This record gives sequence, structure tokens and C-alpha cells, in this order.
Amino acid sequence: MPKIHRSGPGPGVVTAARAGDRPALEHLVTQCLPLVYNIVGRALNGHADVDDVVQETLLRMVRGLPKLRDPSAFRSWLVAITIRQVRNREQSRAADRDRRAHLDDAEAITDPALDFAGLTILRLGLTEQRREVAEATRWLDPDDQELLSLWWLEETGELERAELAGALGLSGRHAAVRVQRMKKQMEVSRCVVRGLGADPRCAELDEIALPWDGTPSPLWRKRFGRHVRGCGVCEGLERGLLPMDRLLSGLPLVAVPASLDPARVLAMAAGGSGTATGGPGSATGGSGSGGARRRRHGRTGRRVVSKHVVVGGSAAVAVVVAAALVAARLTAGPATPVAETAAPPTPVAITSAGPSPSPSPSRTQSPSPSASPKRTVKPSPSKHTAAPVQVASGAKKGVGVWTFGGVSQALAASGASWYYTWNTQHQGVTTPGSASFVPMIWGASSVTDASLAQARAEGPYLLGFNEPDMAQQSNMTVEQALGLWPRLMAAAKVLGSPAVAYGADTAGGWLDRFMSGAKAKGYRVDFITLHWYGGDFRTPQAVQQLTSYLSSVYERYHKPIWLTEYALIDFSQGTRFPSAQQEADFVTASTKALDALPYVQRYAWFGLGADPAKPSSGLFTNGTTATAAGRAFQSAR
Repeated sequence: MPKIHRSGPGPGVVTAARAGDRPALEHLVTQCLPLVYNIVGRALNGHADVDDVVQETLLRMVRGLPKLRDPSAFRSWLVAITIRQVRNREQSRAADRDRRAHLDDAEAITDPALDFAGLTILRLGLTEQRREVAEATRWLDPDDQELLSLWWLEETGELERAELAGALGLSGRHAAVRVQRMKKQMEVSRCVVRGLGADPRCAELDEIALPWDGTPSPLWRKRFGRHVRGCGVCEGLERGLLPMDRLLSGLPLVAVPASLDPARVLAMAAGGSGTATGGPGSATGGSGSGGARRRRHGRTGRRVVSKHVVVGGSAAVAVVVAAALVAARLTAGPATPVAETAAPPTPVAITSAGPSPSPSPSRTQSPSPSASPKRTVKPSPSKHTAAPVQVASGAKKGVGVWTFGGVSQALAASGASWYYTWNTQHQGVTTPGSASFVPMIWGASSVTDASLAQARAEGPYLLGFNEPDMAQQSNMTVEQALGLWPRLMAAAKVLGSPAVAYGADTAGGWLDRFMSGAKAKGYRVDFITLHWYGGDFRTPQAVQQLTSYLSSVYERYHKPIWLTEYALIDFSQGTRFPSAQQEADFVTASTKALDALPYVQRYAWFGLGADPAKPSSGLFTNGTTATAAGRAFQSAR
């Protein structure tokens, strides 16, 4: 069927921008961003360098625009620049791997917010076969990934075949041959995806998969593909597969994340910066691919997410065009509640007037409370009695636990593979065989010989200080935390950073200053510990906001992440909880997203206990009765 372009600037806009019209140039960059982002993201298979390559591509486009002779050829010219930048980055990465093969693998793992298979599925709500196509893309080799990034856009109506061929430097006929070969590999990959996802799965395929580490790759596609083609059990996997061009036709582009800012590109073009990436003197503030990101606490204390640039829509880009052009940031950090050691950690509202947060707690916090704090929340939604569910225990899935009737039974029923109590002790919890305990040094008063000995005995993991940036929590200065850090290093083989309440991705924030100080002193921090709470109860938006925050934190520190408190709770005006179904839907969607993110090593829901008479985000009201969120958590894999 004929395809209709749904995005991209017209020749009139290009002509005006080329002539120096500033509003036209702003519009041009904004309009180009979705196309460039989708090409780069899929071509690099979700690598953390995606933001850098997108920004560098747009920067080269802006600087080269005056030399473009034919405005009608703008799209082909832009796509060619994009592919050239992708190839340059791939060559640089290959050379860098040769020089630095000994470095931590975390430097090369994919960015979760840019994993285009998972992101496409999540954002576009794909049907079964479309989801299989998206998952199959993970199995292609780099050359086919590059080609797929263009062909996918051709099938969705964003590119013409001539633009695809021109970008690759091929004739139309040669491009057609390449596309057909790539599509054959995709068909094999779709069958592999079906075979591995079958229930029950072929026993022989299971045996072949024993040494497989679970990461899709061209090598394992060939091994699994050979089996699928010759196996009597798997031979029917291709039945009913619809052609990919039919499945992709009409799909929109994946929305651009808030981390990519057109204004930054214009700032660099205006200021003469030589690179779009972070580093000394760069426009991104030297924070890696993401730069100094945009999150601050607003007056409401909840995360405000900037509008994504979407195909077919208009996005206003607030810019000040000058040598030091800076975007008007409207995004905010996560409003996160606080946690305790033993009693149910009741979150507090966080409000702020201006850039620096000014916490306004709803209760008094002590390092080792022994009773549940008073809550000022509305009556609870009706409680639910758990129906029988199939409990799945994921390696990442954990939960924050405090003492309540039936706590040990509930922990076992939850399917959590790990838990913590905001303490170095189990606090009366009997650990089930399926769950391991991780100790925490809550604050300065917890740094005692006895607590450190308990932490060492529970090893190898140890969680650092709990929300030291909050006056109602451990309330520590960066200098105080650094002064005590060597004692925590001596007590743990694997040590997590202090878990700040918000702004972990903010340049000059509490965690940023701690990590800079630790690096200067040669102190060890093995993973980043985070908290996040969302006030937007719409599932897709909440998941996107969460993964965007995690992405920005990873971009800044390039270390594995443990998300040790998270849930949906709105603190903008008092304390507001979502409906039971909204919380459950978020549990289901967020656990899938987190399980798919390679640099998120563990996550813990807040929390295990739920008061049946009050609204909360808890999972169990007693040892056997799960809330709607609890049943969703039980089913999460």
C-alpha cells in the first residue's frame, strides 16, 4: 500500500532555516529529532551512546545546513548524515573495546530507556505478532540492525526506498537484495522467539539453551535456528506468521525521551562547541552522554515530565538563542517518600520553592523506630482476598519489609528473591529459602562495631545510608557520609551508594557530590542505590518516567543500579494513592520493564505490609491475603 510521511519538515521550513530564520531552525531541529532518534536507537540496539549520536547528528545537520543546495533533498541528506554518525560511533566503539577490553562490562551494556525492542513494545502497546517482531530485532547482527533501522521506518511510512538506499550508499537494486536477506534473518529470529517462549518448550531446545546466558545474539540465533528448522516439535512455529510489512505498516515512531533536548543542539551550534557529548567544556556539562539532566523538584514535589516529541504532533521548544543558549527545563526529580528500619515506612510529602528542595515532612523519623507511625491518609479501598496465583520468583525482584502479623508467610508467598528491613537485622522476619536478606546501615548512628559485624556476617551485599539528603531520614552531610564510608567498605564485599530521596542524576546534587568525593578519595562504590515514587497514575507514563530517571542516573555514573524503594504515591497535595487496579497495573508493567533493563540489578517494592483499613502501596494485609498489587507482584517474573 502507498505510504504517507507522518513527520519531518517541508522544503519551506528548510529554506527559512537555511537562510538564518531562528524560529524556523528551532522548528526544524524539533521536527527532525523523532526520525533521527528512531534510526540511531534501533541501529545501535539501545546502546547508552544513543543520546550522544543523536545530538552529534543534529549538530552536524545544523552546521551543514547553509551548504545544502536543494531543500527538497533535506530528508535524504539528513538520513545519510545519521547513518554516517552511527557507523563512526560503531568504529570508535570497536577500537575502544580493543584498547580497553579489561574494563567493567557495565560500560558497554545497553541503556534501558533506549532498548528499542522493549521500548517499542511498552510505548506502542503492540499486539502479539508485532511484539514478536520487536523482540526478534534483538537477534540481528550489527549490519542488519543498521539496515533494519531504516527499513522499519520505510515500512511505517517515514522513509522512501530511495532514501534508504541513498543512506547506505547502495543502488536501489542492491538495497532490495540486502533488505530481503535481512528479512529472512528476521523470520528466523521470529521463530526463535516463538520457540523460546513456547509453553511447554521443546525439550531438545531446552537442552541446547543450557549454556546460553539469556542474551540474544546472532550466534545463538544460528544455533537455535538450525534446531527449529530440523525439529519435528518446532517445525510448526512459522505457521500463522503474518508478513512483517503488514505488521509494521501504520505504526508510529517511538517517542523521543525528555533527555534529548533540541535546545542543547542549538546552544552548541550557537556557541561553537565542538562536540555533542559530555566532557570538559562541552555543552552537556561533562556528565557523560546525558549531561547535567533536567530534573529538579517543583513546588508540588512531584515529577513533571516534559512533553515528548511525537510524530504528527507539535512540540514547543523553549529556547533562548545566544552564545550560551540554554533550554527552559520543566522536568522535575522524583518525589520520594522516606523509609524506616522496622516499622512501616510512611512516606512524607516533599515540597520545594525553587531549585533546592525544602522537605516538609508529615511525621518525625528516628533511625530505629519500633512502632508504626501515624498516618494522615484517606480510608482504604476495599481489601481483596488473594485468588490462587502462580508465584514467580525473579532474580531481581525484592521488597522492603517491616514487622506485621504473618510477615514471614507473606514474604514467602510474594515470590520475592530478596528483601531488606532498613536495618542490619531481620527484625523478626524468618527468611524463606527462596529469599535472601540484604542488610543496610541506615545512618550515622548505625555505624557501630556491632552493626557492621552483623552486616559482614550477612554479606556479601550492604546498602548504604538511607536518604541522607532528607532531614527526616538519616540527614547526613556529604562530608559526614564520606568520613564514615571506609568503615562500610570494610564490612561489605559489594557496597551500594547512599540512597538519596531524589535528584540522583542532578549535577551538584547530594549523590553527585558524594560520588565525586568518593572518586577523589579512592573509595569504593559498587552500585547506585535509588528511590523513586510516581504521582502520575497512568501506567505507560509512570513506567516511562521511572525508566527515564534510571537512564539518567546510569548515564551519569555508569554503575549498576538497585532500586530499593518504588511505588505510585502522589505527594503534591498531601498523600494520595492510586486505585488498587492502577497500583496493580503499574506493578505488572514496571516489573517487566525493570527485568528487561540490564543495568538494573535489583529492585524492591515499597513495601510488603498493607493496612487493610487504610490506602497504601503494600502487598499483603496478613500472611495469606494479598492486595491487588500483591497479586500482580506474585505473578511478576
